[in-house]
Amino acid sequence: MSVRELDAARLTDAVARLYVRACLRLPPYVEDRLRAFGNPYIVENFEKNGDIPLCQDTGMAAVYLEVGQDVHIAGSIPDAVDAGVRRAVREGYLRASIVADPLRRTNTGDNTPACLYTDIVPGGQVKVTVAPRGFGCENKARIAMLTPADGLEGVKAFVLETARLAVPDACPPVTVGVGLGGNFDRAAYLSKKAVLRQGPNPDPFYAALEAELYGQMEKFALGVNILAAPTHIAGLPCAVSIGCHSLRWASEVL
Repeated sequence: MSVRELDAARLTDAVARLYVRACLRLPPYVEDRLRAFGNPYIVENFEKNGDIPLCQDTGMAAVYLEVGQDVHIAGSIPDAVDAGVRRAVREGYLRASIVADPLRRTNTGDNTPACLYTDIVPGGQVKVTVAPRGFGCENKARIAMLTPADGLEGVKAFVLETARLAVPDACPPVTVGVGLGGNFDRAAYLSKKAVLRQGPNPDPFYAALEAELYGQMEKFALGVNILAAPTHIAGLPCAVSIGCHSLRWASEVL
């Protein structure tokens, strides 16, 4: 079996390019949802934006890599990703918002380090997704370690409560990402990935649940996306991540 060699410099180039693009242009899917929502001021903002960031908070860079198991990346992946973030901040005039320590609060000056997530997938390609996460919506994320006894009704109640608490500060209309199952950190990860999903859930059960929840928040939301994973017999982790109306991400396959 042949292994494809990919220079880490290509990863740096992609991250830099995608970070700037995500800050300046919404994905077409998000634009379509915003037009359907019907707020003319928000539509005017992204249609006439030009070459300045859609939001002053250009976020903490969440970088998702889907790395094919038949690819070898030559070089340090974290260093390559951070080099891309650093370049994007400089070339795109993005705001530096990251502090090196959560309590001592010294700004790193270049938005590094990124939050890096890596999944190993079949094949010989690398998919790179950069999603700037502003903290107006990030601060509204919540997680509950529910129990099986809480069941479906407990999940619904927690998701709806979280969404309603988020709305005043998270620049609505929001996208609600729900992560169910796994363990504490897996549920949170799933909720963040769910925010970026396009289209309905492929599982009819979860598609119906998404539609039911959305029906109770359609006045302030663009959609509800759920990702679920296997979990322990004693647990029902439920995490909710919020995406503001400027729901930014960009992807590329290397």
